[in-house]
Amino acid sequence: MAKCDYCGSTILFGGKRDANGRFCNQKCQQGGALLALSRQVPDAEVQQQMWSIHQGVCPKCKGSGPVDVHLSYKVWSALLITRFSSQAQVSCRSCGMKSQAAAAAFSLALGWWGFPWGLIMTPIQIGRNVHGMMRSESSTPSPQLEKTVRMSMVAKAAPAMAAK
Repeated sequence: MAKCDYCGSTILFGGKRDANGRFCNQKCQQGGALLALSRQVPDAEVQQQMWSIHQGVCPKCKGSGPVDVHLSYKVWSALLITRFSSQAQVSCRSCGMKSQAAAAAFSLALGWWGFPWGLIMTPIQIGRNVHGMMRSESSTPSPQLEKTVRMSMVAKAAPAMAAK
C-alpha cells in the first residue's frame, strides 16, 4: 500500500500525485509543496532551531523540556461510520502523555460503535496511545520535530518569498 509523502498515512484508494510525490488529499499535496521547499533550508539553521525548541520550555504548560513531537490517536464510530485520526503536538512528555491518555479514553468511549471498522480500529488506536505513553524519553530530538521545524521555517518565509 502507498503512503502519503506528507503525513505518512496509508492511501487505500485514489490520492493525488505530482512532481513532489503521492498524497492522500489536496491538503497534503499543498503541504508537500512546502515540504519540497523546506529541503532548501540550510541544515545548520534547522539544527540550531530544533535544539533550541527541544531544550526550551513546553509551549503548552510552560514547564521544562525536553520538548518534542508527541502523537495522539482517536477513533469514533456511529453505526456504519468510523472516523480515525492522529494529532501531532509539540510539547513536553507530560503534556504529550495527557493528550494520549485523553485520546485513548475518548476512543474507548466512542470508538466501538461502528461496524466493522469501529471494532477493528478502536483497539489499534488505543494501543498506539498506550505505546506512545510507555516509550522512554529521548535525549535527542525526533525526526518529526525536525520536519515540524523545517515546515515552520518555510511557512514563515513563504509570505516574504511570495512578495518578492
